[in-house]
Amino acid sequence: MKRQSALSIALFILLAVALLHAADPPPFFSEIGTIEAGLSSITGLPFTRPVPYGVLNKDQLRTFLDERIKKAIKPADLRAEELTLKMLGLVPSDFDLRQNTVDLLTEQAAAFYDYNKKKLFVLEGSGTGMEERTALVHELAHALADQHFHLGKYIREGEPSDDGSTARLAVMEGQATWLMAAYLSKQDGGPAEVPDHMLSLMTESIQSSAREYPVFSKAPLYIRESLVFPYAEGMLFQNAVFRKLGRDSFSEVFLHPPASTQQILHPDLYLAHHAPSNPTPPRVPEPHAFRTLAEGNLGEFDYRVLLSQYASDDQGKALATHLAGSSYAVLEHKHEKFPVLVYASTWDSPESARQYFELYSKVLQGKWKKLDMESQTASELTGHGDSGYFRAWLDGSTVNHIEGWKSPLH
Repeated sequence: MKRQSALSIALFILLAVALLHAADPPPFFSEIGTIEAGLSSITGLPFTRPVPYGVLNKDQLRTFLDERIKKAIKPADLRAEELTLKMLGLVPSDFDLRQNTVDLLTEQAAAFYDYNKKKLFVLEGSGTGMEERTALVHELAHALADQHFHLGKYIREGEPSDDGSTARLAVMEGQATWLMAAYLSKQDGGPAEVPDHMLSLMTESIQSSAREYPVFSKAPLYIRESLVFPYAEGMLFQNAVFRKLGRDSFSEVFLHPPASTQQILHPDLYLAHHAPSNPTPPRVPEPHAFRTLAEGNLGEFDYRVLLSQYASDDQGKALATHLAGSSYAVLEHKHEKFPVLVYASTWDSPESARQYFELYSKVLQGKWKKLDMESQTASELTGHGDSGYFRAWLDGSTVNHIEGWKSPLH
């Protein structure tokens, strides 16, 4: 079973909110026709049908989110996602993914488009009239993309890869954010695109405005970055592809989706069709005694956050760019019920792999309260930590990991 990423869980829950009862629409919904015409003139894509709309309040949103997550996401799936994040060291051992997701979405939500019901909503009291209008432009951009490229299908087709799903979400949110900025530029008499100075201001605004929210500010680094990444990096990706392909970019990124977050972060790799590799995670001893709880891919985004969290931001960003691909699985012993994490990462050179391998001891020291290093050589780490015995070893350009075993690994 493939795990649902933190991003996909949050997106799934938020898009399900459209089942709520809507209040009377505010006056600015009368501008929908004007906004639709503006977006069509920028993209060359017409709206093929009217977009229904409504308003929700925060109390309705919180109540529904709490109930929806219980009904729509299987406890086993949520447990597998939370366990994976904890074993990787991306969230602390006492982190409650379900509660944190509900709290974050209730705090952050301003507007959303439900691609299942084909309807958009603005949250009551989510900001000033101008802020609500801006959010409306963003959601209408989603509606436009959905009418031409079926966003539900687009996301589902990316599910075989966690990293690929994150990349597709960055396409959706990034394009809508870029079009929002381009529309505002056009309304102000500027070009129907996003000028460089506005791109910088938008990037800074996305990153700084999110920090103003208490729940967001207290969330683990990975959760915070996961919520910001699709908007900030997705917008920069859309801008880079637009500069190369012009209007065709609005269709190209949906017809030929990026395969990884690395392609989002480095649009030249997307344009060159450079896809990630998928190394096979190492086999555990007695494999038939285990069942798979979760499996999938990790990408440059994941490694950038992991290394930034336990080494330094500069080291994380610099080294993660050299990732060629990564795959993982979380296994559970069928009888004793203990979990084991196995994963492998392949790098663009033996030297890059060695740099990651050398930094990984800092990850182990940071993510566990207790670490007993039994042996540490130039190509192997073994010892015991919070989740059990571990072994990490370097094999050319690949680094392998087994963590959570009940006896020493050699």
